[in-house]
Amino acid sequence: MPAIHVSKLEKKFGDFKALDGLDLEVRKGEVYGLLGPNGAGKTTAIKVLTGLLKKTSGNAEILGVRMPCKDIAQRIGYMPQETALYVGLTVHQNLEFFGKLFGMDKAAILAREADLLKFIDLEKWRDELVANLSGGMKHRVSLACALIHEPEVLFLDEPTVGVDPELRVSFWNFFGSLKEKGTTILLTTHYMDEASHCDRVGFMRSGKLIAEGEPKAILKEAGTSSLEDAFLFYARRDMQ
Repeated sequence: MPAIHVSKLEKKFGDFKALDGLDLEVRKGEVYGLLGPNGAGKTTAIKVLTGLLKKTSGNAEILGVRMPCKDIAQRIGYMPQETALYVGLTVHQNLEFFGKLFGMDKAAILAREADLLKFIDLEKWRDELVANLSGGMKHRVSLACALIHEPEVLFLDEPTVGVDPELRVSFWNFFGSLKEKGTTILLTTHYMDEASHCDRVGFMRSGKLIAEGEPKAILKEAGTSSLEDAFLFYARRDMQ
């Protein structure tokens, strides 16, 4: 059973099709990257999968459970593109809130918090109001909140936007460690160079996949060494 299964998924906003018969399958323990320009449907796909948007038609399943389903919430984590934090609370209070939301007790929250704050390099900012943090810091706290309950499936929408290059490397190292523990990760990115860290990637255009596979296989089929050029190759082919 795949961790994520999507079949003929469609999402309309009025007459506009944000998702146009999307088919997608992500294996358990896999890091899968959705790549594509703004408006391709990447964020919409994640919001439908996590139950934040209602699909128009088609099927979406996580861990064998048809979405939307509130019972699956404790098994998934979601980091939105826009920072979703309570700015009137401290970093610790945000982590504590999300931990309690997922049914964690105080001891488990504190233990997990210590590891996460060390990872995102915000230990000394633990008791600072989120409102006082920079945009990059808020992004790091948002990631920590998505990870507080150690989800089986993790959805990350542009997780490295606004993060400095050194921390981007740390993020990807951490994602690799999560994969080793069996976590499934579906992420979106517009940084084509990040695709090399994924087990498989899917190029999205106009609400559907136009190419999918291991990064090296994608490059080989497109006959290029650049993922940007590979995307253009598949986009042109899709328009024919």
